[in-house]
Amino acid sequence: MALLSPADQEKLRDSFKEMTANVRLLFFTQTVGCETCLQTRQILDELPPLSGRISVEEVNLVLEKDKAAQYGIDRVPAIALLSQDGEGQGHDSRIRFLGTPAGYEFISLVHAIMLVGGRASGLTEENRQRIASVDKPVTMQVFTTPT
Repeated sequence: MALLSPADQEKLRDSFKEMTANVRLLFFTQTVGCETCLQTRQILDELPPLSGRISVEEVNLVLEKDKAAQYGIDRVPAIALLSQDGEGQGHDSRIRFLGTPAGYEFISLVHAIMLVGGRASGLTEENRQRIASVDKPVTMQVFTTPT
């Protein structure tokens, strides 16, 4: 049974048409000891049928420790978003989701997918210049809790 209603699926199909690049979601999971991994997989499985530009690759945190370390993942469930060029090469967006992207977090995931997929960010030219002037690494984290 689908988690998204037919009306929501149609809205997402229309929104995903704005994407100009393919997006691969690396889903970090493990078989034992992850209560929400199955729910996260169910959510992610709903996205590829809505756009040929979205794919999901499952990565086992326990069995593929090197790949998890490459993306800075140390817990599950986690999602890393990669854009893919025309030759299938992945480019790390450095956007990560930790935990199940349900509720408001699902909307954030959809927006992140669209940004990585080439949708315009909506930033003003002034803000783009400010960001371009940052000359050292910056880590931004956003924490949400279901209430």
